[in-house]
Parts: sequence; structure tokens; C-alpha cells
Amino acid sequence: MKTLTIATRGSRLALWQANHIRALMEKEHGVTVELLVLKTKGDIILDVPLSKVGGKGLFVKEIEEALLDGRADLAVHSMKDVPVELPAGLALGAIPEREDPADMLLSARWPDLESLPRSAKVGTSSLRRQAQLLAQRPDLDIVSLRGNVDTRLRKLHDGEFDAVVMAAAGLSRLELAAPRMHRLAPPAFLPACGQGALGIELRADRADLLSMIAFLDHAESRVRVEAERGFLAGLEGGCQAPVAAYATVSEALSDGGFQAGAVVDVEGLVADITGGRVIRKRRSGGPDEARALGLALAEDVKAAGGGAILAELYGGATA
Repeated sequence: MKTLTIATRGSRLALWQANHIRALMEKEHGVTVELLVLKTKGDIILDVPLSKVGGKGLFVKEIEEALLDGRADLAVHSMKDVPVELPAGLALGAIPEREDPADMLLSARWPDLESLPRSAKVGTSSLRRQAQLLAQRPDLDIVSLRGNVDTRLRKLHDGEFDAVVMAAAGLSRLELAAPRMHRLAPPAFLPACGQGALGIELRADRADLLSMIAFLDHAESRVRVEAERGFLAGLEGGCQAPVAAYATVSEALSDGGFQAGAVVDVEGLVADITGGRVIRKRRSGGPDEARALGLALAEDVKAAGGGAILAELYGGATA
């Protein structure tokens, strides 16, 4: 029996995701699937805000190296961690059906964002979340919060924060909760590009594996993620910039396909880290032009002031 190896990070959530894909592969093909657990730069450097660590691919570089050198056949990523430009020789072979892309505000006693007391301490490692929180509540005290899901929840329960913000998908997958939970969802609060979606990466020359994982690919989810990643690519931004995007597909079918005349609608956002300037635009088009829609939307946002914001953030770099 053929044995396949999936490379993954070692966090509880990453292992859930890899084991989820392993179970689907074993059921579909009757193969044996092993996990290769690796530590990435983002897993090792935990005492510095993500926005200051620098570089792209903080959570995928070491995993991609395992694909390229043959230690692993497949890799399972959270799509929001995957840079828009993949290393030469690698490809995204499948994007399974997307989980809830929204963020979640968690608190021990406060039911929603509006009810938080003035100057409440809110934990997040994301500039995107920080900017959107401050745009709605400029009085909040946003504090950097790194670590895995369990660590962040423990700090909330220990009273270090009045609230923390985490991805709804991760909480759902691990069946975790807090006493008070409030969805921060579109259109009021936009997610990271690709948030809630998984990506299955492999070497581009592995046609045998590409056909094996084809059953995992969900057309609607792929189109939505491609539109959002197109937006990120057009901004030439890293995963940690105050950038957000959310795409939907009308006339989607239950099997993940589309009806004739389906429309992709994508909304994108760039903000400064104080939430004082927020640029939002949207575009619509067909599923076959999802990435192009995202790229065009990025130009709209840059022209409306988003380019200047990103140039300031990157210290004068071209946005």
C-alpha cells in the first residue's frame, strides 16, 4: 500500500487540519498517510508581534522546503498564512470547502464590541483586526497577543484581557468557546484574505498526486479565495498588513459548482493601524475572472488612498 506524507505545523489547530485531510485521503483512496510535523519561524518567534517579525511565509517556508526536497508529498496550510507567490516548483492543488471566514470576539463577561468598557484591553496579533477594531472603537487598548489557540484562551480566562479576537474557523474546528462570543463578520468587519479556507500544496510535477486530491477541491471556495488573494497580490502586501478582503459567489450550487450567470462580488479594505483611515472598495464579475477582479480591486483601493497608507506602513516601499 502506498504511503503518503503530509507536512504540517505542530499546533493543535494545524494538526487537526492535517488529520482532517489525512482521514479524507485514506477514506477516498485506501492509502496510508503519515504526518511530518515541523516548526516554522512563526512558531518559534513568539515574543515579537507578527507585524515586526518581517518577511513573508512565516508559517509555511519550512513546510514548503520539505515538499521541495522530497520529505513530504503534500502540505496542509491555513490559506491566510500562504503568501500569494508560491516558490518555483510548487502549486496549490486543492482548496476544500471553506469554513466560516469571520472573526470572533471572545470575552469572559462582555457580550459584544459595543458593550466593552472604555479603554478595554483587547488582545490580537493582527494589524487587520487592530485597525478595524479601532475604526469602530478608537478608545480600545489593543495589545499584541501571540501563541496558539489554547494559550490565547487561557490568557483571556486568566483575566489578562477584557476580550481577544480569533478566527471563528479555528474555534469551530477545535470545538472551543468562551463565556461570551460575538461574530465580527462582513460587511462590518472583513476577514483576512483566505481566512477559514485550507490549502493543499504539492510539487507542481506531481500529476499523480494532483489527480488524487482533486476530490478535495471545492470550486466556490477556490474562486472566493482566488479573488481575495488577487486583491492581496495587487497590493503587494504581506499577510500581516492591515489588509482585508471578502468574496462571495451568487448562484453557487450545493456541490460547490456554479449556475450560468454566477457573479463573484469581492470587497477589499486597506487601513492604517490606528483605524483612522479606512479605504473600502468592491468589484463584481464572473467566476473565471476571480483573480483579475482582485487585482483590479487592489488598483481601485490604491488609487483611493490605500497605496499611500501602505507606503507609510512599509517605510516608503512601493505599495
